[in-house]
Amino acid sequence: MPLRAEIDEAFKPDLRRSVEDALSAKKATYYLQIFSGVSHGFATRADPSVESQHLETLDSRLLFAIPKKGRLHEKCLQLLSGADIQFRKSQRLDVCLVMNLPIALIFLPAADIPSFVGNGNVDIGITGHDVVLEAGMQNKITEVQRLGFGKCALQIQVPEHGSIQSVEQLAGKRIVTSFEVLSGEYFGKLDDQLLLTGDQRTKIQYVGGSVEVACALGLADGIDNRLAESGETMRAAGLRAISTVLETEAVLIKSNTLSRADHTPLIDLVASRIAGVVAAEKYVVCSYNISREALPLAIRITPGRRAPTISPLEQEGWVDVNAMVLKKDSARVMDELVKTGAQDILIFNLDNCRV
Repeated sequence: MPLRAEIDEAFKPDLRRSVEDALSAKKATYYLQIFSGVSHGFATRADPSVESQHLETLDSRLLFAIPKKGRLHEKCLQLLSGADIQFRKSQRLDVCLVMNLPIALIFLPAADIPSFVGNGNVDIGITGHDVVLEAGMQNKITEVQRLGFGKCALQIQVPEHGSIQSVEQLAGKRIVTSFEVLSGEYFGKLDDQLLLTGDQRTKIQYVGGSVEVACALGLADGIDNRLAESGETMRAAGLRAISTVLETEAVLIKSNTLSRADHTPLIDLVASRIAGVVAAEKYVVCSYNISREALPLAIRITPGRRAPTISPLEQEGWVDVNAMVLKKDSARVMDELVKTGAQDILIFNLDNCRV
């Protein structure tokens, strides 16, 4: 059977060509198209040398779940590229093979990733910390590391010009949210503290999106919704935050019930590479020359992650110093070094590192 026809059969309409159905159906083998697709830093055309390897199985590969769209998707693609995880993704499939490691990427809705990882269908994944808690999977997965992007807060918001000034005033009223579990836990504890019972307790209503319009439409007295750092959506909807339920960001998670024990070294390798990319985005290298007399003061400004690297210069009494500093602090660090008498101060960006 020709390759394309075989792929069509494997992902026929009654399975809706979705990896969710594929995994839940416990299919042992799925054939993947690896020679024509969307490039992620690599050629979009087929390499003739691999056309004889059209068909691959998932049996021996580490399954790595990636958000298929939304606020985390593009950042995840950048992260994979920085970690040298090379792949081509077909427009038609939500599964693709990594070309340089025994990994298969599974593109899923971010909200579904904790359940797939927690139940052992997928080995590792990237999703939001808040989504893990909302899915109730915190005891079935391990958060390997926080990734430093996708940061936001789950906050209680009310109409800006309304009478409600605190969450205690909101207790017992109507709340609309996409985080039914987290909201229920938060207001459940608040209701208990205020001794609210029966119909007096807070009413939580779930909606799948556009939560911020619920108050304006008369559906709610307040909402529990994600708030990005800018807060533009909240202000545009005429809302203000009165309490924070949870601070969250993207996390790398792994299953507590791995499908194969021999995947552990590969998971450690992926985690190490990702940690290097995250650190490279967070830090820069600061290099400067300074007299030995002023060195103790300069080291207090640039202590480095462990310690600065200090090398003598040809000019007697002077040294060269190299230290990693937080990127967000680099301008302030340079200003302070100037005051100590440091010269030739340079900042170098990092493409990648291991820390």
